[in-house]
Amino acid sequence: MIKRLLSYVGEYRKYAILTPLFMIGEVVMEVLIPLVMAQIIDNGIQGTGGMNYTLKMGAIMVMLAFISLFFGAAGGRAGAVAAMGFAKNLRNSLFDKVQDFSFSNIDKFSTGSLVTRLTTDVTNTQNAFMMILRVGFRAPTMLIGATIMAVRVNARLSLVFLVAIPILGGALYFIISKAHPRFLEMLKRYDTMNTVVQENLIGIRVVKAFVREDHEDKKFRDHADSVRKAQFFAEKLVIMNVPVMQLCMYGSILAVLWFGGNMVLNRSFEIGELSSFLSYIAQILMSLMMLSMIFIISIISYASVQRIMEVLDETPNIQDAAGETELHLEDGSIEFRDVSFSYANDPENLTLSHINLSIASGQTIGIIGGTGSAKTSLVQLIPRLYDVLDGQLIVGGHDVRDYKLRDLREEVAMVLQKNVLFSGTIRDNLKWGDENATDEEIQAACESAQAHDFVQSFPDGYNTDLGQGGVNVSGGQKQRLCIARALLKKPKIIILDDSTSAVDTATDSKIRAAFRKKLKGTTTLIIAQRISSVCDADKIIVLDEGKINGFGTHEELMKTNEIYREVYESQQKGVDEYARTNA
Repeated sequence: MIKRLLSYVGEYRKYAILTPLFMIGEVVMEVLIPLVMAQIIDNGIQGTGGMNYTLKMGAIMVMLAFISLFFGAAGGRAGAVAAMGFAKNLRNSLFDKVQDFSFSNIDKFSTGSLVTRLTTDVTNTQNAFMMILRVGFRAPTMLIGATIMAVRVNARLSLVFLVAIPILGGALYFIISKAHPRFLEMLKRYDTMNTVVQENLIGIRVVKAFVREDHEDKKFRDHADSVRKAQFFAEKLVIMNVPVMQLCMYGSILAVLWFGGNMVLNRSFEIGELSSFLSYIAQILMSLMMLSMIFIISIISYASVQRIMEVLDETPNIQDAAGETELHLEDGSIEFRDVSFSYANDPENLTLSHINLSIASGQTIGIIGGTGSAKTSLVQLIPRLYDVLDGQLIVGGHDVRDYKLRDLREEVAMVLQKNVLFSGTIRDNLKWGDENATDEEIQAACESAQAHDFVQSFPDGYNTDLGQGGVNVSGGQKQRLCIARALLKKPKIIILDDSTSAVDTATDSKIRAAFRKKLKGTTTLIIAQRISSVCDADKIIVLDEGKINGFGTHEELMKTNEIYREVYESQQKGVDEYARTNA
């Protein structure tokens, strides 16, 4: 795991190497300063060295301090550059990994959890990495250097450490063993809180429409308080480290002052040596405190690292076909051969069951069915957003699993049930269909989707900024822009998943007429709730509980399919009643 994480240092390796070198240089200077100070006291002030010796050694001490300052500043900068570069590479790798996920992989992680992993968890890991680069080399070097110098000054007095170190080690082991699971729980609650925030911000219009601000506010406060309690539960154990460290530090200083003071009185120890010994003991205990801080930061970051590695280790369950040969769709023909599908990959819990269906290239196929009849599940198999559980799905003459994902999806345009637009202008969003599309092609696609007129009504036309998620346009306008975006792909297969539900019947009729004219060679699949949207299709599929209940033309289904006939009659009855009411 550590080796894999270090690979994300990448081009910032130079800074990662320089940081420990700078920190070691800083420590060497700091360790030498008490030695020079002892010489000033014993030989310059109390001895025969006089003022000249004192000034000379004082200048050396100042020089050592400035060199230490330089190394410390250089190490701080190099460490910050290395840590931020490491975090950038790690975050990019995480984001790239998520882009490779299939829908089922994404379903495994909540959106809020992925956001937390990309932000909070990466930041925790970055802080730990910088701490290790700087303090992780500084503290052991200082501990070793100060210990050697302290023993050199007075070996007997150094025995004080034998009491302090076991106490520190025992306390640290207890904290590490108990704190890790608490921080894992805290991060899980962060996930939940982020999910609540995201859900609220996305649905803020619904919240305000139903006057549910108080409810949402209470819900957020409850989750925020849950995070606070989990964090307090974890942190209250970690903060035990500070009083234990201070107890050992001040206890050691008192012991040194007592025993060292007696040695000074007995003339077996010089005052300057006692002063330097106190400095070394402070450095030793400070280095132990820094080491304990590293362990604490490591506990927090280890929980984050585990969560990051869960994402990086997740294997996308839909991958490109193996081999060098690249297939391209020859046409838009589609054939389902005894296809079954389950979101849970469970043969006992099928969403689609034994689908057999043949669609010729260029045909327009309507799909009708009640809520939960698996209409969307059926069409999502075509561009391999999900994979079949059993059977075979043939598109353009080949199994969908034999295509490279990019090649297959480039030839399949899909207007999803939930229309999504992105921050940027209308033109930017439309160019998702074809980044090289000309203004004439963009306008033609919008005219076919009945979007050109309303786009031109905006002061900035196609340069109108849509805002996040397309908040500046209505639901029907958003649907038409998404249809235009799909048309710009000039695909061999286009799938419209209930994509005209928010437009009026007249506009729906115009869109279908444009499709018949513009998409003559394109296989068109239209999922609709209104039979009027599919009645002129070449064939209509009637789905019921994941099975094909009927397949034929409008006239054939009216004669042979009870479900289709009931839906048509109920919708026609509603139209007649509306006409009588408004006559």
